[in-house]
Formats: sequence, structure tokens, C-alpha cells
Amino acid sequence: MPKIVVEVMPKAELLDPQGKAVAGALARLGHEAFASVRVGKRFELEVDGEVTEEVLATVREVADELLSNSVIEDVVAVRVESETAGVAS
Repeated sequence: MPKIVVEVMPKAELLDPQGKAVAGALARLGHEAFASVRVGKRFELEVDGEVTEEVLATVREVADELLSNSVIEDVVAVRVESETAGVAS
């Protein structure tokens, strides 16, 4: 079954308190190579049937209307993920 992945991130100009907390934890654990961290959301939508341009357009609409808060977040990616993606080798 095809899977469409939607990634949502806080707008770049806004403070990301979760990212700041993760960055602080990394520093406390001795991982000081990271200048900053931003925390976002990932949605996976499984599709019955073929992923067409019409399906992708619908997903983009849903991402803008439901999966993200356009005041504070940006939809940064909408992509079809292959069934083998994410499998460790």
C-alpha cells in the first residue's frame, strides 16, 4: 500500500520550545556539536490504490487545512515514500 509522508515544522521565525529543550538535553549529555534543534511533526497517510496527482493535491490541501496550523507552522514536504524506505540494512 503506498504511503504519503507529510512533514510539518514550526515557522523559522518562531521560537521552538521543544527544540530548545532537546538542544539543552543534548548539551547536558555532552553532545555539543549541535548549534540548534527544531522539532516538527511527521504524518504518514496510506493510500488505497495508486498515488495520482489528484491524490497528492488532496493531501496537500489536507496538510494545509488539518495537519498544520498555518499561523505557526509550515508544511515543508509532501512525498510518496517507497515501501522499502526506513528498512535498516
